Amino acid sequence: MSTSASSPSPLVRDVLAGDVRAGARLMRDLDDRRAGALAALKELHPSTGRAYIVGITGNPGAGKSTVVDALIAHYRAAGERVGVVAVDPTSPFSGGAILGDRIRMQRHALDPDVFIRSLATRGHLGGLSRSTFDVVAVLDAMGYQRILVETVGVGQDEVDVMKAAHTSVVVTVPGLGDDIQAIKAGLLEIADVLCVNKADREGVDRTVRDLMHMLDLRGGERRDVEIVQTIAARGLADGSGLTELAAAIERHRAKAWRGDDGVAHARTRAAAQLTELVRALLADRVERGLAARGGLIEVAAAVVDGKEDPYTAAERIVADL
Repeated sequence: MSTSASSPSPLVRDVLAGDVRAGARLMRDLDDRRAGALAALKELHPSTGRAYIVGITGNPGAGKSTVVDALIAHYRAAGERVGVVAVDPTSPFSGGAILGDRIRMQRHALDPDVFIRSLATRGHLGGLSRSTFDVVAVLDAMGYQRILVETVGVGQDEVDVMKAAHTSVVVTVPGLGDDIQAIKAGLLEIADVLCVNKADREGVDRTVRDLMHMLDLRGGERRDVEIVQTIAARGLADGSGLTELAAAIERHRAKAWRGDDGVAHARTRAAAQLTELVRALLADRVERGLAARGGLIEVAAAVVDGKEDPYTAAERIVADL
């Protein structure tokens, strides 16, 4: 189904042809919410839905970027084009992404079939930037068959990774000092595959045993989650466990994205994207409404001066939407 009978715009045509510069420009415009970017995304929509999206999240210091780096190498060896969305903490100075993940993946920078895009969280909780869905859609339209979404990993509940991904991989490591940290972080609940990285460390057997015990608390869902031990720093070398991790992802893909389960999962992802889009559009309207009132500080000043209570102020802002 096409959006119109007319031919696509030059930018959309270039993106569909896989032009890296055009794709990067559109991603930047979408992240900055520039005029025309959303229209281009609407044109691209009929050409999306072909990529398989793997979310990578987990504890800080678990080696998520190293796991992603090794998975890139695995999928490239299989001939797949790979897109990566690395959601980084926001720089307190520039407001942009701190590109730590790109540094770790630098060896893939010259590969024309690998595209790595870093996004700043900009205060967005859940580990995903509000632009993540958009960037994933552009990569999908560009023809990248496998898209890896890596979240910030700053310890808050990063359950949003589940919404953007077909398969969610939760990475943890032995020796965290708190055997229930995975539960406390809320990550265990979203895991389709559990990856115990740095498996050459002491205590790996205990970590796996504890994770199995935690999964038992999930009842009937226990059988749906595999636990894979990796040493991602070894890349694709024998004993790294990365081949086994990739195989576990494929088993989840075959099991969860087929038949009625696949339709249900697809609807859940679409609902999550719609929720995020509505939230983003409402947030933009609120910002414009606040600007019309002189900005948030001006409204707050009226509350501090006793001219208005905060509840009425909030209701007035929402009423103007």
